[in-house]
Amino acid sequence: MPRKLRPDMWIFGAVVLLLSAGVVMVYSASAIVAADRFHDPYLFLKKQLVWALLGAGCLLVALRIDYRRLERLGWPVLLAAGVLLVLVLVPPLAQPINGTRRWLRLGPVSFQPAELAKLALVIYLAGYLAQKRAEIEDFRRGLLQPLAITVALAVLILAQPDLGNCLTLVAVTFALLYLAGSPVRYLGFIIGAALPFLALAIWLAPYRLRRITTFLDPWSDPRGSGFQIIQSWLALGSGGLLGRGIGESKQKLFYLPEAHTDFIFAVIGEELGFVGALAIIALFAVLVWRGLRVGLRAPDPFGAYLALGITVLIATQTLVNLGVVTGALPTKGLPLPFISFGGSALLVTMAGTGVLLNISQHAHV
Repeated sequence: MPRKLRPDMWIFGAVVLLLSAGVVMVYSASAIVAADRFHDPYLFLKKQLVWALLGAGCLLVALRIDYRRLERLGWPVLLAAGVLLVLVLVPPLAQPINGTRRWLRLGPVSFQPAELAKLALVIYLAGYLAQKRAEIEDFRRGLLQPLAITVALAVLILAQPDLGNCLTLVAVTFALLYLAGSPVRYLGFIIGAALPFLALAIWLAPYRLRRITTFLDPWSDPRGSGFQIIQSWLALGSGGLLGRGIGESKQKLFYLPEAHTDFIFAVIGEELGFVGALAIIALFAVLVWRGLRVGLRAPDPFGAYLALGITVLIATQTLVNLGVVTGALPTKGLPLPFISFGGSALLVTMAGTGVLLNISQHAHV
C-alpha cells in the first residue's frame, strides 16, 4: 500500500491539546505552592515548559526515523533500561525522595528509569512477538522468555519500591500477549499464580495495606490516610458543571496533596467542571481509538504490536490515574500522561507517541 503523506492528525491534534492543557493546569495547580515554598510562582511552569519542548523534540525525532529501525534495538534498549533500574538502587547514584529510590540524578536533572523501562519493554515485546507468531501458543517456546524478562524488570521496579509502575509493566505485557494470540488459559493460570505474591507484597508493606483499607473506607481516617482522596472528591464535586474557572481552585491551596502531579485531574474537575473533565477524557479516548486503529492497520507485525503496545501503555496509565483520582482504585502514584508535572514520564510518553505517529504514516490507507 502507498505511504501516507502525513501522520494521523487525530492523534497529533489530541496530543497537542492535552499537552497544552497540561502546561496551563500545571501552572494553575502549582503557582501558590511554588510561591510559598520556592518564592517563584512560575517555577513549575518553567520546568514543565522546558520538558514539553524537549518532549516535542523527542516526538519530532521519532516521527522522522523509520520505526522499523527500532526492531534491531529491542535488546540494547531493554538492557540499558535494566542497567539503569539496577543503578537507581545504588545509594551514591540514586536520589532518595520520600523514602523511595526511583530517580537518577544527572547533574541538575532527575530521571526515572522505570519510565524508560516501560517503553523499552514494549519495543522488545513487539519485536519478539513479530518473530515468534507461530510459537506464541507454546508456553515454553513462546511465553517463557517474555514473561521472565517482565518479571525481572518488575522485581527491580518493585524494589524501589514502585508498585504502580510494576503493575503497569505486567498489565502491558499480558495485553500484548493476549493480542498476539496467546492462549487465555495460560494467561489466566499465570495471573492466578501471581496473585499470592501480589498479596504478600501488599501485606509486607504497611503503607500499601493502609491504601487498601483506605480505598474501602476513606472516612475511617479522614485526617490521615483518607485525607488525599477526600480532598480529591471535594475538588471534583465543587467544580459542578462548568467549574470555578481557571486559577480558582480552592483545594489546591495546601489542601490537596500532589495537586500538580498525580492528582491534577481533580484540579481540572474543580476549575473546568464536568464539561472540562469530560473534554480531557474525550481527548484520551480519541488518542486510544486512533492508536488502536493504527496498530490494526500497520503494514507489518512489528509495527502492529508496537503501536498497540504504546497505545495500551498510555491507556493503562490514564485509566489508573483517573481511577485513583475518582476513588475507583486504591491510591497509586502514576501521573496522568501529557498533563501531570514531571519530566521523565513526559519525555518517554512523547517519544512513544512520535513512534506511534511514525507507524501511522505507513499504515494502510
